[in-house]
Amino acid sequence: MSDAPAATELWQSALASRFASEPMRRTWGDARRFGLWRRIWLAVAEAQKELGLPVGDEAIAQMRANLDRIDFESAARHEARLRHDVMAHVHAFGEAAPAARGVIHLGMTSQDVVCNADAMLLREALGLVTAGLARLVDRCATFAATHRALPCLGFTHYQPAQPTTVGKRATLWGQDLAIALGEVERMRDGLRLRGLRGATGTQASYLGLLGGDAAKVDDLERRFAAKLGWPAERTWTVCGQTYPRLVDAQVLGALALAAAAIHKCCNDLRLLANLKEVEEPFEKDQIGSSAMAYKRNPMRCERATGLARFVMNLSGNALDTAATQWFERTLDDSANRRLSLPEAFLALDGALDILANVLGGLEIGRAHV
Repeated sequence: MSDAPAATELWQSALASRFASEPMRRTWGDARRFGLWRRIWLAVAEAQKELGLPVGDEAIAQMRANLDRIDFESAARHEARLRHDVMAHVHAFGEAAPAARGVIHLGMTSQDVVCNADAMLLREALGLVTAGLARLVDRCATFAATHRALPCLGFTHYQPAQPTTVGKRATLWGQDLAIALGEVERMRDGLRLRGLRGATGTQASYLGLLGGDAAKVDDLERRFAAKLGWPAERTWTVCGQTYPRLVDAQVLGALALAAAAIHKCCNDLRLLANLKEVEEPFEKDQIGSSAMAYKRNPMRCERATGLARFVMNLSGNALDTAATQWFERTLDDSANRRLSLPEAFLALDGALDILANVLGGLEIGRAHV
């Protein structure tokens, strides 16, 4: 019998097992991340070949044939020996594409791979968030239109105030979500690739490979970006070893904005549930409490606010990371970003799905009957 622990004996993130959707989990999964690394290596090799560097046709063909055939066990063995994840995957890719061993990662530094892949992952993940927020705006609009004339008591300072309507109140939720949607779209559409900048952002290694010809280096980067589907003007013209970590803070700030809009909407619904005005869906066999099964606890909105609060707090983490980068870069961002970036998206994704479910099945409570 194997001494390896069973899956149930090891901690697993609730973001993967309980909350986030499969598309968002796939976006941040190892297969997607390392598949992008290989696509970056291929794009660089193809661009180098086109500019006259000695990259053979067979090397290109083998790289292209193995973009998603990743031997993760081999990569893990190499990383245990080398203590470097990028070089571990260089070796694993070289085993799959032996004709390319001498040209994979030629002239590159690790962040020529990691930062460009991260920008691509961020764009994909922001696209999923955009779709999720648009769905919420649409459901708020539908609910608001349906109940636009249903009167209810307005509240200011959580004290009874002038009357409003159920639909009018829902427009406040929809507007907040629309503001967040605009910010997330702005970040998605404005993301830049790091480009091919080398160890300290000077492109010295590429100048060396291309005989000191700066025009060829610029051409290399343009070709590289185009092969990845990015316009050349959307690469960073100035950077150190990484793209500016303020970008991560901007992205997590946009996610925090969306989380705040979700939190506000869900908190309102929790308060309205107590007043029996509007309630979240409640299934036939659902139990509100282990001791008081008759209760209609707004558990979905409670869960969404808990996830949203987690996302909001991660925005400050990204600011701390950006503020503490030294000169061209320091490595303390690495472990932190492996947690904060995917987890912010996974948690927000869970909150988006929960609120979509709630808004799609809101019930007008007894107070309106």
